[in-house]
Amino acid sequence: MIQVNGLTKHYADLRRGRLVALDGISFRAEPGQIYGLLGPNGAGKTTAIRILSTLLRPTSGAAVVGGYDVLTHPAQVRRRIGYISTNTAVYDRMTAWEMVEYFGRLHGMSEEVLAERMESLFERLKMNDIRDLLGAKMSTGMKQKVSVARAIVHDPPVLIFDEATLGLDVLVARALLNTVAELRDHGKCILFSTHIMREAEKLCDRVAIIHRGELLSEGTLDELRERHDEHDLEELFFQLISNHQCT
Repeated sequence: MIQVNGLTKHYADLRRGRLVALDGISFRAEPGQIYGLLGPNGAGKTTAIRILSTLLRPTSGAAVVGGYDVLTHPAQVRRRIGYISTNTAVYDRMTAWEMVEYFGRLHGMSEEVLAERMESLFERLKMNDIRDLLGAKMSTGMKQKVSVARAIVHDPPVLIFDEATLGLDVLVARALLNTVAELRDHGKCILFSTHIMREAEKLCDRVAIIHRGELLSEGTLDELRERHDEHDLEELFFQLISNHQCT
């Protein structure tokens, strides 16, 4: 579960004064649910994710991830999340198996439990053919599979995908989206950041539309369409953004 209440993040800028990256956003994501953070580049999505991942401290507000406050219990939060983005690095001199094993050990998994978990993961993600392949020789799709495997090897209840399909070809992106849907079906609470409308429509159970650090609207896709009297999500998105820019 993810619970966000009045989350705010300000930055000091010597030339422009105070910059507001997040302006009091609130939302709740449940287990077995994909919650979409939808917004253009610079909307504040990554700032929110970094706070929820304990990489960044908020200026004010509160966030609870997996039952633990991100400020008072950051180590407990980190044990309960898996994080995947396009920029997740893969070590050139380690094989797929070695990388996933390494992260499992970082999470304190016993050798027996880790080995069993890895066998299951490599089978489920169809990674046995790259088991002994070095990171330097992997394609983009192979690297993304490794990123997913190492993020979920410790079986965290909360998963965070930050623009994870950015730059991927159509086939690799489709495979990743299918994996995300399967993880939801296994009861994971998933936060999925994207600016691609089709991804949000295909995957998300609920969506928050964010622009300039403000949460403009939130709900299921059907709720958003009814509230704003617009069936097309892309058109709904542009209307909200355009109206917000004019205020």
